[in-house]
Amino acid sequence: MKPRGISGVRVAQNHNCESAQRKTAPLFRNDLKKNIITRRRFIATAATAGVGIWAGCSDAFGARFVRGFIDELGRDISTPRAPRPNTWNANAITATWLGHASVLVNFYGVTILTDPVLMQRIGANFGLGTLGPKRLIAPALTVEQLPKIDMVLLSHAHFDHFDMPTLKALPAGSKAVTAKNTGDLLAGTSLKGATELSWGGKASVKTAHGEVEVEAFEVKHWGARWRRDTYRGYNGYVLSREGKKIIFGGDTASTDTFRPLRSKGPFELAIMPIGSYKPFECSHCTPEQSVRMTNDAGAKYLLPIHHKTFTLGREGPKEPVQRLEAALERERIALREVGETFSVES
Repeated sequence: MKPRGISGVRVAQNHNCESAQRKTAPLFRNDLKKNIITRRRFIATAATAGVGIWAGCSDAFGARFVRGFIDELGRDISTPRAPRPNTWNANAITATWLGHASVLVNFYGVTILTDPVLMQRIGANFGLGTLGPKRLIAPALTVEQLPKIDMVLLSHAHFDHFDMPTLKALPAGSKAVTAKNTGDLLAGTSLKGATELSWGGKASVKTAHGEVEVEAFEVKHWGARWRRDTYRGYNGYVLSREGKKIIFGGDTASTDTFRPLRSKGPFELAIMPIGSYKPFECSHCTPEQSVRMTNDAGAKYLLPIHHKTFTLGREGPKEPVQRLEAALERERIALREVGETFSVES
C-alpha cells in the first residue's frame, strides 16, 4: 500500500475544509438573513413608533389630520331635524341651514342652493372615496330629498364649499353662478356652462320660476383648490328679486368690503360664516367680526354658517354660537341649528 505523504494529508485537509465550508455556508447565510430581517424589523418598529409619537404630539397640520382621521373612524354622525321645503310660502324669503355653508333658500318662488356639500366627508376625491374630515352632523336634506333647484350659487373652489361628489349628484336643470376661473371644475356635472363672475360683475339669471339678479363682491379669502391654481376667484354675492335683497358672504375673514354694500340695500338677510377662526383668523372671521360686517352692510338678520358641521378649526362646535349670541341681539339671529328654518315675510 502506497503511504500517504504530506501532500496527501494536505489534500485530505483541504477536502475536509471545503466540505465544512459547504456545510457552514448555508448556516452563515441564514444567520445573516435573520440578522438583516431583525434589523429591518427594528428600523420599521422604530419608524412606526416615531410616526406614532409625531402624530400624537406634533401640532403640524399632517399630524393633526392623522389624529383627526383616527378619532373619526368610530364616531357616529348625529341626525338633525328635517325641514319641509314643500310647505314653504312662495311669496316670502325662507331659508334652512343644511350644514356648513349649504343653505336652501326659497327667494320669492326661486329655489337657490349655496355651496352644496351633502356627502359624509369633504376633501380630495380619488374615485375610491373622499379623503378628508367627516361630518359631525348629517345634512338636513340629502341630494335625493332636495326640491327642484333653480340656481346653485358657488362662492369659491375650496373642497368644503365646492364638493364634486355632491355637484355630480345634482340632477340636471339648475342654473349655476360661480367665481371667476372655477367653471372648468364643473365640466363633469350637470352645471357645466355656469356663469362666472368677478368682483363687481353682475348677471341676471332666468329660471323656470323667475329671475334673480346676482352681483359678486370682494371678500377676504383665497380661491386656490390646490396649491398652484391661485388664479381661481372667490366671491360674496348680493341676490336681488321682487325688490328684496340677500347677502351670501361665502367664506371671509374680517374685511371692510361689506361697508359699501349698505348703499345697495336694505338687506333682509345676510348668510354669514362664523367658524374655523382658530387659528385661521387670517382667512375666517370670528362671530364678532361677522356681526360687524353684517351691520356694516345694514342687514336685518344674520343666518350663521360655516360651523358645527366639520372640525376645521379648534374652537369646537359650541363656541361660535355662544360668541354670536353675546355679540348680536338674539332676535336678529335667524337660526342656530342644522335643519332649522327661518322665514322673512313680506
